Amino acid sequence: MLRFGTDGIRGDAETDLTSNLVVALGRAAAVVFGVERPFVVGRDTRRSGPRLRDELAIGLQAEGAVVRDAGVLPTPGLAFVASGAGCPALMISASHNPWSDNGIKLFAPGGRKLDDALERRIEDELRARSLEPAPAGVVPAFDGESHAGYLEHLVAAVGGRRLDGLRVVLDCANGAAYELGPAVFRALGADVVVLHATPDGTNINEACGSTSPHDLQAAVVAEGAQAGLAFDGDADRVLAVDERGTLVDGDQIMVIAALDMQERGLLRNHAIAVTVMSNLGLRQALRPAGITVVETPVGDRHVFTAIEDHDLVLGGEQSGHVIYRDLATTGDGILTGLLLLDRAHRAGRPLSELAASMTRVPQLLESVRVGSRPDLASAPGLTAEIAAVEGELGDLGRVLVRASGTEPVIRIMVEAPTDEGARAALARLRRATEDAFGAAANGR
Repeated sequence: MLRFGTDGIRGDAETDLTSNLVVALGRAAAVVFGVERPFVVGRDTRRSGPRLRDELAIGLQAEGAVVRDAGVLPTPGLAFVASGAGCPALMISASHNPWSDNGIKLFAPGGRKLDDALERRIEDELRARSLEPAPAGVVPAFDGESHAGYLEHLVAAVGGRRLDGLRVVLDCANGAAYELGPAVFRALGADVVVLHATPDGTNINEACGSTSPHDLQAAVVAEGAQAGLAFDGDADRVLAVDERGTLVDGDQIMVIAALDMQERGLLRNHAIAVTVMSNLGLRQALRPAGITVVETPVGDRHVFTAIEDHDLVLGGEQSGHVIYRDLATTGDGILTGLLLLDRAHRAGRPLSELAASMTRVPQLLESVRVGSRPDLASAPGLTAEIAAVEGELGDLGRVLVRASGTEPVIRIMVEAPTDEGARAALARLRRATEDAFGAAANGR
């Protein structure tokens, strides 16, 4: 049985997300959340989306729930709808994965991702319900669900300002933002060039979007645009491209936003929340402005929790999941891109100049496959080597070695003042990992 990962349940749409499992998940969600309020279901553009929607609805309705179909919309759009209606929601998407994968993200009433306790309750119910056969021959029924208010919410986020005179290229990844993304920027007066906005069920994220922004980088330069934005399949993240065609990642976007908000007195508690994977350069760029960092595990769910716990307004991930807490309950790629371009437009400065406020420290990542589920506590040699590398780097670098929660893999991240130093440190930690956990590491 699939378990919750860092962001819902995800796997191959045919072999992992079987009808029995999906129907059982619908039933489990109805049992845990109750059926007093309707459930809203949304999806991205994958071919398997309608089938999974129907199976979720069958499970929900078997427990007496009313189901509203929100159709194709970004994950943050579904969270916005759920927040406004005070009801739970289920998003059918595998985010940046290939089209053949799919997944289901659950939102508690009010549009918030599940905490660990709720995940465990749903997993327990799912385990029990998955042993029961799925109802046969049932045709699900849906109430309609309008999400026009989400576009209005995004347009209003810039406080009445406009983007007239701005030329922007949008790469919609053939995903959930393919209509809504261009509509938002055009509503604000921007001159919009659109890439990869013809979904066919199998081309989502295919050589496009935030995981493959090469077309966008070339188009920004060719079109003479001031910027470009690349969404992922469900548009909960975004990467930007400056006027020179250079990529601007989530860390740089957060630095630009945090410095702007600090200057305007809007950054509550003078801090932001980021994951352990955020580049050391982010911390170095924020420190002179008196901005501190609250560090979290990987996953925007953890970032949101830290934002709530520390009463912050901003947080996110290097991958481009950025949360503006006063405007959203989850990462929102369209909103993040909109506020980034609004900042550049207000400042009258090119995006490249704003992005230069952060200098990236050389960072290398590697996943080392090992023979079995690894336990770092049982590897004193690796622990000693980590301590040695950290001692040599001091405040000029950083090391993160962690075991994957879902597969026999050790993930290594090294930051150092130079590329050569980062490569040397990574090689040492790779050897120590292989020595500690066996020959399967050669399959990395």
